[in-house]
Amino acid sequence: MGRAKRVVLAYSGGVDTSVCIPYLKEEWGVEEVIAFAADLGQGDELEPIRQKAFKAGAIESIVENLINPFVEEFAFPAIRANALYEGRYPLSTALARPLIARRMVQVAKDLKADAVAHGCTGKGNDQVRFDVAFASLDPALQVLTPAREWGMSREETISYGERFGIPAPVSKKSPYSIDLNLLGRSVEAGVLEDPNISAPEEVFAITSSIDEAPDRGEEIEIGFQAGNPVSLNGVNLEPVQLVTEANALAGRHGFGRIDMIENRVVGIKSREIYETPGLLLLIKAHQELESLTLAADVLRLKRQLEMQWADLVYQGLWFGPLKQALDSFLDCTQKDVNGVVRIHLQKGNATIIGRQSIQSSLYNSNMATYGKEDQFDHLAANGFIYIWGLPIRLWAAMRRN
Repeated sequence: MGRAKRVVLAYSGGVDTSVCIPYLKEEWGVEEVIAFAADLGQGDELEPIRQKAFKAGAIESIVENLINPFVEEFAFPAIRANALYEGRYPLSTALARPLIARRMVQVAKDLKADAVAHGCTGKGNDQVRFDVAFASLDPALQVLTPAREWGMSREETISYGERFGIPAPVSKKSPYSIDLNLLGRSVEAGVLEDPNISAPEEVFAITSSIDEAPDRGEEIEIGFQAGNPVSLNGVNLEPVQLVTEANALAGRHGFGRIDMIENRVVGIKSREIYETPGLLLLIKAHQELESLTLAADVLRLKRQLEMQWADLVYQGLWFGPLKQALDSFLDCTQKDVNGVVRIHLQKGNATIIGRQSIQSSLYNSNMATYGKEDQFDHLAANGFIYIWGLPIRLWAAMRRN
Protein backbone atom coordinates (compact mmCIF):
# COMPACT_ATOMS: atom_id res chain seq x y z
CA MET A 1 0.00 0.00 0.00
CA GLY A 2 1.47 3.35 -1.02
CA ARG A 3 1.91 6.35 1.21
CA ALA A 4 -1.25 8.45 1.56
CA LYS A 5 -1.22 11.88 -0.10
CA ARG A 6 -4.73 13.17 0.54
CA VAL A 7 -6.27 12.49 3.95
CA VAL A 8 -9.60 13.21 5.65
CA LEU A 9 -8.99 13.82 9.37
CA ALA A 10 -11.63 13.54 12.10
CA TYR A 11 -11.19 16.96 13.69
CA SER A 12 -12.39 18.33 17.02
CA GLY A 13 -10.19 21.38 17.45
CA GLY A 14 -8.40 19.90 20.47
CA VAL A 15 -4.66 19.46 20.96
CA ASP A 16 -4.24 16.02 19.43
CA THR A 17 -6.36 16.52 16.30
CA SER A 18 -4.86 19.96 15.70
CA VAL A 19 -1.30 18.65 16.01
CA CYS A 20 -2.22 15.80 13.67
CA ILE A 21 -2.44 18.25 10.77
CA PRO A 22 1.18 19.50 10.74
CA TYR A 23 2.44 16.12 11.93
CA LEU A 24 0.85 14.25 9.01
CA LYS A 25 2.40 16.74 6.60
CA GLU A 26 5.82 17.19 8.15
CA GLU A 27 6.54 13.69 9.44
CA TRP A 28 4.51 11.39 7.20
CA GLY A 29 4.65 13.26 3.93
CA VAL A 30 0.91 13.80 3.52
CA GLU A 31 0.37 16.54 0.98
CA GLU A 32 -3.22 17.52 1.72
CA VAL A 33 -5.18 17.26 4.97
CA ILE A 34 -8.93 17.79 4.91
CA ALA A 35 -10.37 18.43 8.39
CA PHE A 36 -13.84 17.07 9.07
CA ALA A 37 -15.86 18.15 12.12
CA ALA A 38 -19.37 16.96 12.94
CA ASP A 39 -22.01 19.11 14.58
CA LEU A 40 -23.74 16.68 16.93
CA GLY A 41 -25.57 19.27 18.95
CA GLN A 42 -22.65 20.09 21.23
CA GLY A 43 -23.71 23.71 21.21
CA ASP A 44 -20.24 25.05 20.44
CA GLU A 45 -19.64 27.68 17.84
CA LEU A 46 -18.05 25.52 15.19
CA GLU A 47 -16.83 28.28 12.88
CA PRO A 48 -13.77 28.98 15.10
CA ILE A 49 -12.99 25.26 15.01
CA ARG A 50 -13.25 25.29 11.22
CA GLN A 51 -10.89 28.26 11.03
CA LYS A 52 -8.47 26.68 13.49
CA ALA A 53 -8.04 23.73 11.14
CA PHE A 54 -7.04 26.11 8.36
CA LYS A 55 -4.51 27.80 10.64
CA ALA A 56 -3.05 24.41 11.53
CA GLY A 57 -2.48 23.68 7.83
CA ALA A 58 -5.59 21.97 6.46
CA ILE A 59 -6.36 22.68 2.80
CA GLU A 60 -10.07 22.27 3.47
CA SER A 61 -12.12 22.35 6.67
CA ILE A 62 -15.59 20.82 6.61
CA VAL A 63 -18.22 21.18 9.33
CA GLU A 64 -21.44 19.22 8.81
CA ASN A 65 -24.64 19.22 10.81
CA LEU A 66 -25.37 15.57 11.65
CA ILE A 67 -27.75 16.16 14.55
CA ASN A 68 -30.85 14.66 12.92
CA PRO A 69 -29.28 11.35 11.88
CA PHE A 70 -27.49 11.22 15.23
CA VAL A 71 -30.81 11.19 17.06
CA GLU A 72 -32.98 9.27 14.60
CA GLU A 73 -30.50 6.61 13.40
CA PHE A 74 -28.33 6.16 16.49
CA ALA A 75 -29.96 7.50 19.67
CA PHE A 76 -33.44 6.12 19.00
CA PRO A 77 -32.19 2.57 18.30
CA ALA A 78 -30.26 2.78 21.58
CA ILE A 79 -33.47 3.76 23.38
CA ARG A 80 -35.35 0.86 21.78
CA ALA A 81 -32.52 -1.41 22.92
CA ASN A 82 -32.47 0.08 26.45
CA ALA A 83 -28.72 0.20 25.85
CA LEU A 84 -26.73 0.65 29.06
CA TYR A 85 -23.09 -0.43 28.96
CA GLU A 86 -22.33 -2.39 32.13
CA GLY A 87 -25.88 -1.57 33.21
CA ARG A 88 -25.20 2.15 33.66
CA TYR A 89 -23.72 4.12 30.75
CA PRO A 90 -26.16 4.91 27.90
CA LEU A 91 -23.42 5.19 25.23
CA SER A 92 -23.77 8.92 24.58
CA THR A 93 -20.21 9.22 23.23
CA ALA A 94 -19.95 5.74 21.69
CA LEU A 95 -23.04 6.30 19.53
CA ALA A 96 -21.43 9.28 17.80
CA ARG A 97 -18.38 7.47 16.47
CA PRO A 98 -19.96 5.18 13.84
CA LEU A 99 -21.91 8.14 12.45
CA ILE A 100 -18.77 10.26 12.12
CA ALA A 101 -16.90 7.33 10.57
CA ARG A 102 -19.70 6.68 8.08
CA ARG A 103 -19.71 10.28 6.93
CA MET A 104 -15.91 10.48 6.75
CA VAL A 105 -15.75 7.45 4.48
CA GLN A 106 -18.25 9.12 2.15
CA VAL A 107 -16.33 12.42 2.22
CA ALA A 108 -13.11 10.56 1.43
CA LYS A 109 -14.81 8.94 -1.53
CA ASP A 110 -16.34 12.20 -2.77
CA LEU A 111 -13.06 14.14 -2.47
CA LYS A 112 -10.93 11.28 -3.79
CA ALA A 113 -8.85 10.98 -0.62
CA ASP A 114 -6.77 7.84 -0.23
CA ALA A 115 -6.88 7.72 3.58
CA VAL A 116 -8.76 8.76 6.69
CA ALA A 117 -7.18 9.67 10.01
CA HIS A 118 -8.04 10.38 13.63
CA GLY A 119 -6.27 11.75 16.69
CA CYS A 120 -7.20 9.04 19.19
CA THR A 121 -4.55 7.82 21.60
CA GLY A 122 -3.55 4.20 22.12
CA LYS A 123 -5.46 3.44 25.30
CA GLY A 124 -8.85 4.94 24.56
CA ASN A 125 -12.04 3.43 23.22
CA ASP A 126 -12.57 5.79 20.30
CA GLN A 127 -9.55 4.47 18.35
CA VAL A 128 -11.24 1.06 18.30
CA ARG A 129 -14.58 2.49 17.25
CA PHE A 130 -13.12 4.53 14.41
CA ASP A 131 -10.72 1.89 13.11
CA VAL A 132 -13.27 -0.92 13.13
CA ALA A 133 -15.97 1.25 11.57
CA PHE A 134 -13.64 2.35 8.78
CA ALA A 135 -12.68 -1.27 8.12
CA SER A 136 -16.33 -2.30 8.03
CA LEU A 137 -17.35 0.45 5.62
CA ASP A 138 -14.34 0.43 3.27
CA PRO A 139 -11.67 -2.20 3.97
CA ALA A 140 -9.43 -0.79 1.24
CA LEU A 141 -9.23 2.68 2.79
CA GLN A 142 -6.01 3.48 4.64
CA VAL A 143 -6.40 4.53 8.27
CA LEU A 144 -3.71 6.81 9.72
CA THR A 145 -3.31 7.06 13.50
CA PRO A 146 -0.54 9.56 14.26
CA ALA A 147 -1.43 10.17 17.92
CA ARG A 148 -1.18 6.45 18.57
CA GLU A 149 2.24 6.25 17.00
CA TRP A 150 4.10 9.50 17.56
CA GLY A 151 5.23 8.58 21.09
CA MET A 152 5.00 12.13 22.43
CA SER A 153 3.86 12.95 25.94
CA ARG A 154 1.05 15.44 26.42
CA GLU A 155 3.58 18.20 27.09
CA GLU A 156 5.64 17.26 24.03
CA THR A 157 2.52 17.22 21.86
CA ILE A 158 1.62 20.73 23.02
CA SER A 159 5.17 21.93 22.36
CA TYR A 160 5.12 20.40 18.88
CA GLY A 161 1.88 22.18 18.11
CA GLU A 162 3.20 25.50 19.36
CA ARG A 163 5.91 25.32 16.70
CA PHE A 164 3.09 25.59 14.16
CA GLY A 165 1.09 28.23 16.01
CA ILE A 166 -1.36 25.83 17.69
CA PRO A 167 -2.26 27.01 21.22
CA ALA A 168 -2.97 24.59 24.05
CA PRO A 169 -6.70 24.64 24.91
CA VAL A 170 -6.36 22.99 28.33
CA SER A 171 -5.28 25.17 31.25
CA LYS A 172 -4.05 24.12 34.68
CA LYS A 173 -7.38 25.29 36.08
CA SER A 174 -9.31 23.05 33.70
CA PRO A 175 -7.41 19.77 33.32
CA TYR A 176 -10.40 17.69 32.25
CA SER A 177 -10.91 15.85 28.98
CA ILE A 178 -14.49 16.48 27.89
CA ASP A 179 -16.61 15.10 25.08
CA LEU A 180 -19.94 16.77 24.45
CA ASN A 181 -22.87 16.16 22.14
CA LEU A 182 -26.66 16.41 22.28
CA LEU A 183 -26.92 13.09 24.15
CA GLY A 184 -24.59 14.08 26.97
CA ARG A 185 -21.14 14.87 28.33
CA SER A 186 -18.27 12.64 29.35
CA VAL A 187 -15.54 13.93 31.63
CA GLU A 188 -12.26 12.34 32.65
CA ALA A 189 -8.68 13.20 33.74
CA GLY A 190 -7.55 15.65 36.39
CA VAL A 191 -8.56 14.77 39.94
CA LEU A 192 -11.05 12.26 38.53
CA GLU A 193 -8.16 9.86 37.95
CA ASP A 194 -8.31 9.08 41.67
CA PRO A 195 -11.42 6.88 41.92
CA ASN A 196 -11.83 7.69 45.61
CA ILE A 197 -12.09 11.47 45.20
CA SER A 198 -15.59 12.87 44.91
CA ALA A 199 -16.21 14.53 41.56
CA PRO A 200 -16.09 18.31 42.13
CA GLU A 201 -19.17 20.23 41.13
CA GLU A 202 -17.15 22.10 38.49
CA VAL A 203 -17.08 19.03 36.23
CA PHE A 204 -20.86 19.12 35.72
CA ALA A 205 -22.51 21.46 33.25
CA ILE A 206 -25.91 20.19 32.09
CA THR A 207 -27.35 18.77 35.33
CA SER A 208 -28.14 20.57 38.56
CA SER A 209 -26.66 19.42 41.82
CA ILE A 210 -29.03 17.90 44.35
CA ASP A 211 -28.72 21.05 46.46
CA GLU A 212 -29.53 23.38 43.57
CA ALA A 213 -32.32 21.28 42.04
CA PRO A 214 -35.84 22.56 42.76
CA ASP A 215 -37.31 21.45 46.07
CA ARG A 216 -40.65 20.92 44.40
CA GLY A 217 -40.82 17.93 42.09
CA GLU A 218 -42.34 17.82 38.63
CA GLU A 219 -44.54 15.20 36.98
CA ILE A 220 -43.96 14.58 33.28
CA GLU A 221 -45.39 12.24 30.67
CA ILE A 222 -43.43 10.63 27.84
CA GLY A 223 -45.25 9.09 24.87
CA PHE A 224 -43.90 6.31 22.64
CA GLN A 225 -44.91 4.92 19.27
CA ALA A 226 -43.33 1.68 18.02
CA GLY A 227 -40.64 2.05 20.67
CA ASN A 228 -39.63 5.57 19.71
CA PRO A 229 -40.28 8.55 21.99
CA VAL A 230 -42.68 10.91 20.23
CA SER A 231 -44.14 13.27 22.84
CA LEU A 232 -43.51 15.11 26.08
CA ASN A 233 -46.40 16.11 28.30
CA GLY A 234 -48.88 15.36 25.53
CA VAL A 235 -47.14 17.48 22.89
CA ASN A 236 -45.76 15.70 19.83
CA LEU A 237 -42.19 16.77 19.11
CA GLU A 238 -39.61 16.16 16.41
CA PRO A 239 -36.82 13.82 17.58
CA VAL A 240 -34.12 16.45 18.11
CA GLN A 241 -36.47 18.80 19.95
CA LEU A 242 -37.75 15.94 22.10
CA VAL A 243 -34.23 14.97 23.23
CA THR A 244 -33.34 18.63 23.81
CA GLU A 245 -36.37 19.18 26.04
CA ALA A 246 -35.86 15.89 27.86
CA ASN A 247 -32.31 17.04 28.64
CA ALA A 248 -33.59 20.31 30.06
CA LEU A 249 -36.34 18.69 32.14
CA ALA A 250 -34.22 15.94 33.66
CA GLY A 251 -31.12 18.09 34.01
CA ARG A 252 -33.00 20.79 35.90
CA HIS A 253 -33.94 18.22 38.54
CA GLY A 254 -30.44 16.79 38.82
CA PHE A 255 -31.18 13.48 37.10
CA GLY A 256 -28.67 11.85 34.77
CA ARG A 257 -25.32 11.98 36.57
CA ILE A 258 -23.18 8.84 36.40
CA ASP A 259 -19.90 8.24 38.25
CA MET A 260 -18.52 4.82 37.39
CA ILE A 261 -15.48 2.63 37.03
CA GLU A 262 -15.67 1.50 33.43
CA ASN A 263 -13.98 -1.41 31.68
CA ARG A 264 -12.46 -0.08 28.46
CA VAL A 265 -12.13 -2.10 25.29
CA VAL A 266 -8.32 -2.16 25.60
CA GLY A 267 -8.50 -3.92 28.95
CA ILE A 268 -7.93 -1.18 31.51
CA LYS A 269 -10.34 0.33 33.99
CA SER A 270 -11.06 4.04 33.95
CA ARG A 271 -13.09 6.38 36.10
CA GLU A 272 -15.71 8.17 34.00
CA ILE A 273 -18.18 10.92 34.77
CA TYR A 274 -21.22 11.18 32.50
CA GLU A 275 -24.13 13.55 32.29
CA THR A 276 -26.89 12.02 30.17
CA PRO A 277 -30.14 13.40 31.56
CA GLY A 278 -32.47 13.13 28.57
CA LEU A 279 -31.17 9.86 27.17
CA LEU A 280 -31.23 8.13 30.55
CA LEU A 281 -34.75 9.43 31.22
CA LEU A 282 -36.05 8.17 27.86
CA ILE A 283 -34.48 4.74 28.35
CA LYS A 284 -35.99 4.46 31.83
CA ALA A 285 -39.44 5.33 30.50
CA HIS A 286 -39.05 2.95 27.55
CA GLN A 287 -38.07 0.06 29.81
CA GLU A 288 -41.18 0.65 31.88
CA LEU A 289 -43.50 0.70 28.88
CA GLU A 290 -42.01 -2.57 27.64
CA SER A 291 -42.91 -4.20 30.96
CA LEU A 292 -46.54 -3.46 30.11
CA THR A 293 -46.53 -4.36 26.41
CA LEU A 294 -44.09 -7.23 25.82
CA ALA A 295 -44.77 -10.89 26.55
CA ALA A 296 -42.78 -12.28 29.48
CA ASP A 297 -40.55 -14.59 27.43
CA VAL A 298 -39.82 -11.87 24.86
CA LEU A 299 -39.04 -9.40 27.62
CA ARG A 300 -36.64 -11.76 29.37
CA LEU A 301 -34.74 -12.62 26.20
CA LYS A 302 -34.63 -8.97 25.15
CA ARG A 303 -33.04 -8.01 28.47
CA GLN A 304 -30.22 -10.46 27.77
CA LEU A 305 -29.72 -9.26 24.20
CA GLU A 306 -29.78 -5.61 25.27
CA MET A 307 -26.56 -6.17 27.19
CA GLN A 308 -24.97 -7.78 24.14
CA TRP A 309 -26.17 -4.89 21.94
CA ALA A 310 -24.67 -2.31 24.30
CA ASP A 311 -21.38 -4.21 24.43
CA LEU A 312 -21.16 -4.34 20.63
CA VAL A 313 -21.76 -0.60 20.29
CA TYR A 314 -19.30 0.24 23.06
CA GLN A 315 -16.70 -2.00 21.41
CA GLY A 316 -17.04 -0.33 18.00
CA LEU A 317 -18.98 -3.07 16.21
CA TRP A 318 -21.95 -0.96 15.08
CA PHE A 319 -21.63 -2.13 11.47
CA GLY A 320 -20.95 -5.78 12.31
CA PRO A 321 -23.13 -8.80 11.45
CA LEU A 322 -24.15 -9.65 15.03
CA LYS A 323 -25.28 -6.07 15.66
CA GLN A 324 -27.37 -6.19 12.48
CA ALA A 325 -28.94 -9.49 13.54
CA LEU A 326 -29.78 -8.12 16.97
CA ASP A 327 -31.29 -5.03 15.35
CA SER A 328 -33.74 -7.23 13.49
CA PHE A 329 -34.87 -8.89 16.70
CA LEU A 330 -35.12 -5.61 18.59
CA ASP A 331 -37.06 -3.91 15.80
CA CYS A 332 -39.52 -6.82 15.70
CA THR A 333 -40.27 -6.38 19.40
CA GLN A 334 -41.02 -2.67 19.14
CA LYS A 335 -44.19 -2.60 17.04
CA ASP A 336 -46.27 -3.05 20.20
CA VAL A 337 -44.34 -0.65 22.43
CA ASN A 338 -46.94 2.11 22.27
CA GLY A 339 -48.25 4.23 25.10
CA VAL A 340 -47.28 6.76 27.76
CA VAL A 341 -45.23 6.67 30.95
CA ARG A 342 -45.59 9.14 33.80
CA ILE A 343 -42.48 10.05 35.79
CA HIS A 344 -41.92 12.20 38.85
CA LEU A 345 -38.66 14.16 38.76
CA GLN A 346 -37.21 15.46 42.01
CA LYS A 347 -33.77 15.96 43.50
CA GLY A 348 -31.83 13.58 41.25
CA ASN A 349 -34.55 10.94 41.06
CA ALA A 350 -36.86 9.90 38.24
CA THR A 351 -39.60 7.78 39.76
CA ILE A 352 -42.09 5.90 37.59
CA ILE A 353 -45.60 6.67 38.82
CA GLY A 354 -47.76 5.38 35.96
CA ARG A 355 -47.86 3.65 32.61
CA GLN A 356 -50.61 3.12 30.04
CA SER A 357 -50.98 1.53 26.61
CA ILE A 358 -54.42 1.62 25.07
CA GLN A 359 -53.21 -0.15 21.92
CA SER A 360 -50.83 -2.79 23.22
CA SER A 361 -51.17 -3.41 26.95
CA LEU A 362 -50.95 -7.04 28.09
CA TYR A 363 -52.17 -6.07 31.54
CA ASN A 364 -55.68 -7.46 32.08
CA SER A 365 -57.32 -5.87 35.12
CA ASN A 366 -59.99 -8.57 35.32
CA MET A 367 -57.23 -11.16 35.67
CA ALA A 368 -55.06 -9.12 38.05
CA THR A 369 -57.75 -7.81 40.40
CA TYR A 370 -58.57 -9.27 43.80
CA GLY A 371 -62.01 -7.65 43.67
CA LYS A 372 -65.35 -9.10 42.59
CA GLU A 373 -64.44 -8.58 38.91
CA ASP A 374 -61.81 -11.31 39.26
CA GLN A 375 -61.99 -13.74 36.29
CA PHE A 376 -58.89 -15.79 37.10
CA ASP A 377 -59.63 -19.51 37.55
CA HIS A 378 -58.08 -20.14 40.95
CA LEU A 379 -58.86 -23.89 40.89
CA ALA A 380 -56.80 -24.27 37.72
CA ALA A 381 -53.73 -23.50 39.83
CA ASN A 382 -53.92 -26.96 41.46
CA GLY A 383 -53.15 -28.84 38.26
CA PHE A 384 -50.65 -26.26 37.12
CA ILE A 385 -48.64 -26.41 40.35
CA TYR A 386 -48.68 -30.22 40.34
CA ILE A 387 -47.18 -30.42 36.84
CA TRP A 388 -44.84 -27.50 37.46
CA GLY A 389 -43.48 -29.03 40.65
CA LEU A 390 -43.36 -32.64 39.42
CA PRO A 391 -39.63 -32.61 38.47
CA ILE A 392 -38.54 -31.37 41.88
CA ARG A 393 -40.81 -33.84 43.67
CA LEU A 394 -39.27 -36.69 41.70
CA TRP A 395 -35.80 -35.39 42.51
CA ALA A 396 -36.63 -35.05 46.21
CA ALA A 397 -38.10 -38.60 46.31
CA MET A 398 -34.93 -40.01 44.74
CA ARG A 399 -32.77 -38.34 47.38
CA ARG A 400 -34.88 -39.82 50.19
CA ASN A 401 -34.35 -43.35 48.90
